[in-house]
Amino acid sequence: MTTGHSVSRDMRQVVVSAGRIDVVRADVPQPGPGQVLVRSVLAGVCGSDTHAAAGLHPWISLPYVPGHEVVGVVAETGGGVSSPEPGRRVTVEPYLPCWNCKQCLQGLENLCENLGFLGCGDPQGAMADYFTVDARRIHVIPDELDDRAGALIEPLSTPVHAVRLAGGVAGRTVAILGAGAIGLLLLRTVVSQGAKRVVVTAPRDERRQLALALGADAAVDAFAPDAVDQVRTALGESADVVFDCVASESTIRQAIGMADKGGTVVVVGVPSGEVRLPLQLVQDRQIRIQGSATYLREDVVGSIELLRSGVVRPDDFITSVVPMESVAEAFEQAASPAHIKVLLAITPDGTR
Repeated sequence: MTTGHSVSRDMRQVVVSAGRIDVVRADVPQPGPGQVLVRSVLAGVCGSDTHAAAGLHPWISLPYVPGHEVVGVVAETGGGVSSPEPGRRVTVEPYLPCWNCKQCLQGLENLCENLGFLGCGDPQGAMADYFTVDARRIHVIPDELDDRAGALIEPLSTPVHAVRLAGGVAGRTVAILGAGAIGLLLLRTVVSQGAKRVVVTAPRDERRQLALALGADAAVDAFAPDAVDQVRTALGESADVVFDCVASESTIRQAIGMADKGGTVVVVGVPSGEVRLPLQLVQDRQIRIQGSATYLREDVVGSIELLRSGVVRPDDFITSVVPMESVAEAFEQAASPAHIKVLLAITPDGTR
């Protein structure tokens, strides 16, 4: 085992239970063969975290240890790990594949048939002083990205993956349903890739104005009774690709109406339950419904490049940094429309 500095054997860890969010004491995990021990610096509060805390996430049961969007520092390495070495600043691909199933052997680790997920039902999460993870899940953060930018690598990877699954957007008309953190990151992604026109829908005027400031050609009230017609008018045609970042029954119906004949609907958001589809329209209009599940390593690399190039700027997205002791407040802020991306500072002031 290689260590960067002395590691305490007692740590803090966030635990989300029904109706409460606590910081508890726990033992520091030990890195096994092929693993690294990471000391957390910043952890993002994801929409999946707030949905799980409210009992609305379909795959996360309470209680659970949250945290999958992380900037940290390698503290120790287990046997057989030579890279990354202790002291390196890293982020994590938090899904945990088995590496042996049919999907993993095809390079589709995000679709692993035995998938685990750090911070989403796994015994460990990044909202803790330390966690261990397979070294193959680690990405070194480039020196030119500060910690706030590093905290956006994981959430930005989701839109990068979704756009790739859609077949790219260059020269195509795009509608984005939802202007939360993922929807707005997706907006910057499609603008950077040369979409012909982009329209965003959101129920709050503040988010629609922000979407316009971040490059949308138009923004439409998601609750307007003629929202579908407004989007098609603003695009000048039906949408080639619709990204549904909400994934409710109403938004998927809107998406199908916007895409119309031959269009693609990419489901990016996580629905809280079953959603009925107007399947007769999907069939008759030859609409492609494409699910998008997390990302792959190449998408993380693409995310890093978007941050490096300044296409995505942390100041446009990070609206609050909250100390770990106030984690319940961080979750409240993240669930509020007043905030886009809330970070939890695991170390004092989120410093290394």
